Amino acid sequence: MYSKLKSLMSLNSSSIKGFASAIPKSTRGPLKLDGLMPTGVDTYKQLELKAINQLQKISSPVDKYMFLSMLRNNNPSLFYRIVLDNIREVAPIIYTPTIGHVCLAFSDLYPFMSPPGKVNGLYISLDQLDRIDEVIQNYKVAADSENNPPEISVITDGSRILGLGDLGVNGMGIPIGKLQLYVAGAGLNPKRCLPIVVDFGTDNEEFLKDPNYLGLRRKRPDDKTFYDGMEKVLSSLVKAFPKMFIQFEDFSTDHAFGLLEKYRYKLTCFNDDIQGTGAVIMSGFMKAISLSGIPAENHRILFCGAGSAGIGVADKLIDCLVIYHGMTTEQARKLFWLVDSKGLITSNRGDKLSSHKEPYARHDNGNAQCKDLLEAVNFVKPTVLIGLSTVKGQFSNQILTRLSEINSKNRPIVFPLSNPETKAECTFEEAMVATQNRVLFASGTAFPPYKIPGTNDIRIPGQGNNMYVFPAIGLGAVLAKPKYITDTIICAVSKALSDSLTESEIEAGDLYPRIERLREVSAELTAAFIHQSVAEGLAQDTQWVERVKNSDTNGMLEKNKEKPTGYFSPDIVKAVKEQMWSPIDTIPLKSNI
Repeated sequence: MYSKLKSLMSLNSSSIKGFASAIPKSTRGPLKLDGLMPTGVDTYKQLELKAINQLQKISSPVDKYMFLSMLRNNNPSLFYRIVLDNIREVAPIIYTPTIGHVCLAFSDLYPFMSPPGKVNGLYISLDQLDRIDEVIQNYKVAADSENNPPEISVITDGSRILGLGDLGVNGMGIPIGKLQLYVAGAGLNPKRCLPIVVDFGTDNEEFLKDPNYLGLRRKRPDDKTFYDGMEKVLSSLVKAFPKMFIQFEDFSTDHAFGLLEKYRYKLTCFNDDIQGTGAVIMSGFMKAISLSGIPAENHRILFCGAGSAGIGVADKLIDCLVIYHGMTTEQARKLFWLVDSKGLITSNRGDKLSSHKEPYARHDNGNAQCKDLLEAVNFVKPTVLIGLSTVKGQFSNQILTRLSEINSKNRPIVFPLSNPETKAECTFEEAMVATQNRVLFASGTAFPPYKIPGTNDIRIPGQGNNMYVFPAIGLGAVLAKPKYITDTIICAVSKALSDSLTESEIEAGDLYPRIERLREVSAELTAAFIHQSVAEGLAQDTQWVERVKNSDTNGMLEKNKEKPTGYFSPDIVKAVKEQMWSPIDTIPLKSNI
């Protein structure tokens, strides 16, 4: 699998000589570089094209990832220029689905990801908590964070990585990849991004027995030890970096909800699995409802999967129905049915439900108990089928065909959201074939376009990718510095995303904007985030507060106190764009990113 790894990493011997071909002749003499490289000089564009050509010659996705990792460590500007110019092709390499394979092999790949001495994040083990301040100080010195203090962090304990389960310290690939998307998507400064893994052990027996595994070789602790440990970690991080925005990522379901509940009003923090997934699907749901052919109040929404992501999405869809369709919370919740590994979630199923599932337990099922998804489909007769089960093929042809039959007079909505592709409930092609090409579709992982047989009609699948929302939320938090992030601020971002489609995208039936417009859309969503945080009196950066108030010539601040409209002014969008970090078109002689 890693046949090209050795040859690729041989390029990584020096942070300067790896890109020496682009150093101008006029500067080579003073730098004592004459004779240490070929005579020819590459333009920046030539260097980018050479890198793309090399990338295209590599067949293994993991080898592509390692090549790009080398590139990022040697020349961040070149790396991010390639990402921005080729976002559709490169994003699946630096994040899902490739990042899942990288995480599974992280302990084997780690020694070759960075040059010796290069810091790629902060690793905090359970055994280091009594000297956590010293550990953080080590990072400060090694990463030169006194001059570039982190303003955004993604932190995980590796306990629930994508749909792959407990990967322990190997989950560090997720914060690293996620922060690359923060930079690419919304222009966060890469020097000020901090990936963190808290290594509290793992319950993965395979890793515990693997001599190459680099994490703590012990089972995960009890809840008290976990929460006490996280309190020490977060307190020390806030003390060291008081202005840093914190994103929780890929914690186990109970801990994900527990951390968010405990800290969401104490810190400027966010959980992408719960809030980000909910926001991006809420946006696609708004579009799908408008195209489905039936009113919102007549929909029947069936979820397959009731973990942190599933409940997070359900909560946001209820917000959508309450805020934008005039329902009460009770009326909206009656439209939802959830299926977990034991079947349809009901109040009389006979088992003890987790606290986050209890609000969605059905009380109107009588004696009916659906043991699997097909039974639930026949019982509920859904108009919307949403998958967060992490079970590949869960939406079988039989289930999709039955869904199509139930919705013969309207367009069925199918959102298979599990990541990576090996966990997706169905593919775009499967959904199109089973529904006679009528499906309104959005997936969590990228699928190829589908050409309708016998026609020249090519349909592009929607991807409910959190990358549409979390970069804007991160940049908005860094700029406006809200005391905390409310559900209504997240709703404003979601509404702005739903409103961001161009006329051509709407005509094509898209549920989301084309990914190539990610930075443009992120600027608009960031502006909506800032506007809503000012409207709610939470923004603490006086400069942005004054900017928003001065641009509010139509009374939108008052309107947003009542309902998050997703509004943003062009002046604020322009100001946001001016704050976005962009790759420079020169070759730095030394990089400390």
